[in-house]
Amino acid sequence: MFKRKSKEEKFKDVQATSNLTVIAREFAQDKFALGALIALSTLIVVIFGGSLFLNTSKVMEVSIMDQYNVPGTPGFLLGADQSGRSVLSELILGARNSLVIGFAVTVLMEVIGIIYGTVAGYYGGRVDNLMMRFLDFMLTLPTLMIIIVIVTIIPHYSMWTFILVMGAFYWVGTARLIRSKALSEAKKDYISASKTSGSSDLKIMFKELLPNLSSIIIVDSVLSLAGNIGIEVGLTFLGFGLPDNVPSLGTLIGYATDPDTLTGRPWVWVPASLLILVICVGISYIGNVLRRTADARQRLG
Repeated sequence: MFKRKSKEEKFKDVQATSNLTVIAREFAQDKFALGALIALSTLIVVIFGGSLFLNTSKVMEVSIMDQYNVPGTPGFLLGADQSGRSVLSELILGARNSLVIGFAVTVLMEVIGIIYGTVAGYYGGRVDNLMMRFLDFMLTLPTLMIIIVIVTIIPHYSMWTFILVMGAFYWVGTARLIRSKALSEAKKDYISASKTSGSSDLKIMFKELLPNLSSIIIVDSVLSLAGNIGIEVGLTFLGFGLPDNVPSLGTLIGYATDPDTLTGRPWVWVPASLLILVICVGISYIGNVLRRTADARQRLG
């Protein structure tokens, strides 16, 4: 026998369907965002699917005899870099690493920021003041310089170490955003009613207050993703990102600092530049659609 759904379950189903309808309508009205969604989805499938057939150690092997092979050379569809490595293979693995780092850092900073901001906004008063002073201190720190110093002094750091270092500093903005919204939500009647009924603070914060912050969390996560990918690429471009034996789009773009490569060997750095541009702009377009969707839900109540 089929189990009959409760009124609450039916309401949640209707609400989820309504949210999907609003998102679909926003994408249908914004052709650029729809194109960005299709392009990004295709790129992600190609990047992660292609990386399954590549071995990082073999891709990063130096082959002087293949140095700067032009595109179309057998085994080098997009040419080779100054170390004789396949640009196409580096592009796939570098894009995969950049996306993994972007997603991982975003998840880490969102988790820390959401917990910190929710607690500060819910309790308010002295707890909020104390926690906000710590956030103010974090904001005064030269984050990029600290990350560069940490990466420099760590003898054998990996991609996951780099993710932890970035996540340890980039959660502050999310925490301030969540705290400001939680501060206003904590004053509403449904929170007071939950307190009166004897619900625990943890239950109120994470089962009642937090779901009402879902829209702003989604928008912040999507927009932060593009920024985190760009930060990783930028730091690697400067030589303070991923280790030399780990493929990165920043490494390929960094070859453009050589005047001869910049003007005479564009196949080394142009594909990586275009790819990071498409990824970041596409994520921004999608983020704008989600922001408009959140605004529409707020207008509808």
